[in-house]
Amino acid sequence: MSGEKLKIPVLCLILAYVLNINAMAENRREEAVFGGGCYWCLEAVYQRVKGVEKVVSGFSGGTVKNPSYKEVCTGNTGHAEVVKITYDPEVVSYEVLLGIFFGTHDPTTLNRQGEDIGTQYRSVIFYLDEGQRDAAAAYIKELTREGIYSNPIVTQLQPLQEFYKAEDYHDNYFNNNPNQPYCSAVIAPKVAKFRAKYANWLKD
Repeated sequence: MSGEKLKIPVLCLILAYVLNINAMAENRREEAVFGGGCYWCLEAVYQRVKGVEKVVSGFSGGTVKNPSYKEVCTGNTGHAEVVKITYDPEVVSYEVLLGIFFGTHDPTTLNRQGEDIGTQYRSVIFYLDEGQRDAAAAYIKELTREGIYSNPIVTQLQPLQEFYKAEDYHDNYFNNNPNQPYCSAVIAPKVAKFRAKYANWLKD
């Protein structure tokens, strides 16, 4: 009996240790919020990045609470289409995510990405803290200094005030609709560009 009584506390300690380790791992996760045209494109790219665990499409930067996709598409709510990225900073850094962001969309076209036109398609980084703000500002400054783009970068830097998730049918959109015309004509080339340019960051 005494042996059995001893086993129970030991098992409890092991379980508590495992739960604590898992909780610590969860606490190490960080988030980033980017807008660079249609969020289907950004979702498809970041889903394939090492260290990224979750990508959610939604809206930020507007004046209407919990807007619908149709409302945002009017351009009257002030929101940008964005993705909220949950990532493991021990695998991929915020700076790498910034590099992929600037490398897979055009940050020099105001309120436009290709044929997607409107303020909802603006290039914008919603920072969650001063560290993200400073990192993004420094990255833009370096891109400008190096003359990477022929036109000025118009990407906005704004503090994140709110994030409203888009309707469920937007989730995993490219993967679920690869043959949809927009997916094959617009998103697929962006994904291919990411694969070619950032092969080292491609998930196995």
